[in-house]
Amino acid sequence: MSDVMIRVPAEVRDQLAAVADARGTSLRALMQEIAAQTLTPEQIKERAEHTRTLLAERFGHDVTDEESAEMRRKMREATAAHRAALAEAEPSR
Repeated sequence: MSDVMIRVPAEVRDQLAAVADARGTSLRALMQEIAAQTLTPEQIKERAEHTRTLLAERFGHDVTDEESAEMRRKMREATAAHRAALAEAEPSR
């Protein structure tokens, strides 16, 4: 296994180290976990197609492009609201 050095600001490094510590793991293991859970655009596309196929085959529902776009919009809104709530709850520095 080869190592890679990634430069991030000290505050980001400290945040990641705190998360790793809280989880009882190493910074290396945390970064491997994050990388394993983060999907590439191609993987996202493959999963979406798989989900569309599954919904059609098992439930007889063909997801339209409009439904898909509406769901993406709702997910973006929910993510933005969640991030705003987290930022609001975070103590001022």
